[in-house]
Amino acid sequence: MIRLIYAGLALFGAATHPSHAQSFPSKPVRIVVPFPAGGPIDMTTRPLAQKMSEGLGAPVVIDNRGGANGNIGAENVAKSPADGYSMVVGAGGGFAIGPHLYKKLPFDVFRDFTPVSLFVTLPQLLVVHPQLPVKTVKELAALAKAKPNQLSFGSSGYGSTPHLAMELLMRAADIKMTHVPYKGMGPATMDLMGGQLQLTFADMPVLLQQVKGGKLRPLAVGTPKRSANLPEVPSMAEAGFPKVEAYNWYGLFAPAGTPKDIVARLNAETVKAMNHPEMKSFVQSVGTEAAAGTPEQLGALHKREFEKWGVVVKAIGVTLE
Repeated sequence: MIRLIYAGLALFGAATHPSHAQSFPSKPVRIVVPFPAGGPIDMTTRPLAQKMSEGLGAPVVIDNRGGANGNIGAENVAKSPADGYSMVVGAGGGFAIGPHLYKKLPFDVFRDFTPVSLFVTLPQLLVVHPQLPVKTVKELAALAKAKPNQLSFGSSGYGSTPHLAMELLMRAADIKMTHVPYKGMGPATMDLMGGQLQLTFADMPVLLQQVKGGKLRPLAVGTPKRSANLPEVPSMAEAGFPKVEAYNWYGLFAPAGTPKDIVARLNAETVKAMNHPEMKSFVQSVGTEAAAGTPEQLGALHKREFEKWGVVVKAIGVTLE
C-alpha cells in the first residue's frame, strides 16, 4: 500500500513538473552574433541557424550586435532570460582571450554563461611571403634567430588571436620578430602579399585562397592534426613545435541557469545540424571544420583555452580598455 502511495506521488510530481523541453520552443530562438553581418562568424552561423530551425520546428534568427570586440553582444545574452530563447556565439578570441585583455568586463564568461555546443574550429595557418627563403618552421626559426626583430609579422590588432599565436611561436622557438598590428586581417594580408610584411599566423579562412593561388607559402597549421583543406601542410607538432597549438573556435552559449533539458535539446539540434553533409561540405569549403560535441566538451575546451592564452597575455603584458 505504501509503495502504491509513493508511486502515485511520483506520478503526480512528474505530471505537475513537466519537462521544459516538451513545450520548447514555442517562439523564435535568437542567436546573437556579436559582430557585424558578413564576417566569418556570421557567415558560418547563418546556415547553422537554418538547419537548427528545421529540427526545432521554430525559426532560429540571427541577431547581429557588433561592437567592443564582441563584448556588446555577449553582454546582451548574459543579461537575457535563461529560457533557451537567446544564445550567443562565443569565439576563442572573445571568450578565452578577451577576459585577460580587458581590465573590466560587464559579464563573466564562466559565471554568466552555460555551454551548449562547439560547432566549428578554425585552424591558425602560419604563412610567409613566397620570396622569404624558408620552407619549414625550423628554417623560419633559424632565420629569425640570425636576424632578431628583422622579420615583421602582421595581425588584426594587439591581443588578437593572430598576435598571440605568433607570440606563442616566438616563445617556443626563442626568437624575436616585429609585430605590426592592423585593424583587421584584410589589410594585414594585403601588405603581406605586397611584401611589406614577411609572415603572419591567422585563421585559415582568411588565407586559404591566397595560399591556393600561390600568393602565400604555408608552413604549418596550428591544430593538433593536419587540415583537410591543406592536407600537404604539416601541423605545428609535426613541424617540431608541439607546444604551439593555435586555433580559433566558435561555440554556442546560453545564459547561466538555462534548464538542462533545454540545453540538451539545443545541443542535440546543433550536433545534428553540424553532422549534416551539406553543413560539413560548406564549413570545409570556407576553411573551417565541423566540430560539434557535448556541453561538457565545450566547457572543458573553453577552460583549457582560457588558461593557455592567459599565460601568454600575462607574459607580454597586453591590456585593453
